[in-house]
Amino acid sequence: MGKRIAAFGEVMMRLQAPGYDLLSQANTLSYSFSGTGVNVISALARFGHDGYLVTRLPDNPLGDAATANLRKLGIAQKFVARGGSYIGMYFLENGFGARPSRVTYSNRLESSFNTAPADAYDFADIAGQLDVAHFCGITLAMNDAVRSHMLRFAKAAKARGSLVAFDCNYRPSLWGEDGYEKAKPFYEQMLGLADIVMMNEKDAMYLLGMPTKGTTREEQLEELVPEVARIYGIAVAAGTHRSVNGDNTHSLRGYLYKDGRFHYSDTLTFAVYDRIGAGDAYTSGILHGELSGFEPERTVRYAAAAAMLAHTTVGDTPMAAEREIVRAMTQAAGDVER
Repeated sequence: MGKRIAAFGEVMMRLQAPGYDLLSQANTLSYSFSGTGVNVISALARFGHDGYLVTRLPDNPLGDAATANLRKLGIAQKFVARGGSYIGMYFLENGFGARPSRVTYSNRLESSFNTAPADAYDFADIAGQLDVAHFCGITLAMNDAVRSHMLRFAKAAKARGSLVAFDCNYRPSLWGEDGYEKAKPFYEQMLGLADIVMMNEKDAMYLLGMPTKGTTREEQLEELVPEVARIYGIAVAAGTHRSVNGDNTHSLRGYLYKDGRFHYSDTLTFAVYDRIGAGDAYTSGILHGELSGFEPERTVRYAAAAAMLAHTTVGDTPMAAEREIVRAMTQAAGDVER
């Protein structure tokens, strides 16, 4: 039976240069709507859960277009507020080979979501209708008003016995100079409220300032994540290690830490069509496994396969159904399905 899960976050307009063009080369852009919450909740709705977004959209045709897109993705509109005039945008240039993909934000701080007044949401009422509330570090980076909303919602969810999921998702460009120092107290607050956390050893080292004797990423992970879980009372921690290969493929390995044990997926290597949003696909897989009572090994393998498939479709939003992810866990891609 599906659970009721809501994400708190901004809906963004993605404007993409065609193919592998730079913005300076392109003369057309394709647009879609996304955001961490949109991506995670749409995937969970596809897996059979009731998915909601807690957000604020402009009360104009741009907001209408965004809400139409949310409906198409199976996201319920119940907690979507309307007001303000702007939507945050980002421009995407797809990387190729040695050149990485590049994201350029525009109009972000003036968006309806980031200028929402203190009374924009009834968090006590919303939290009473949920099993899980999801938050992310990208939202945490916005401004003090948004951080206040986020903390109030997380506390309301916790008070009503809902699970709190938090994705660290640190973005240097959003925090600016001395970003780790600025971000640390806010991350500590959210980690203290979270039951399920998406993170890796770099978050512990740089955001939380934790020392490590490990020399490899796996050694650092296995030293630091149990300590983070102990300090903040976290039940489940999960994340990925990614490497970019010279032949334009990526390799990805997922981990899940629960009940004092680490569980790893196989290392998956695959071609990349569009990597934006793949981390959200991984998150949705972890949440689905936890909410559905999967064994930890199955959960981490499911999440890694979901992330792999998200690299194969254009757009931020994961589009794979559960049966497709299960198939990808057990067999390599082959001929045309008939």
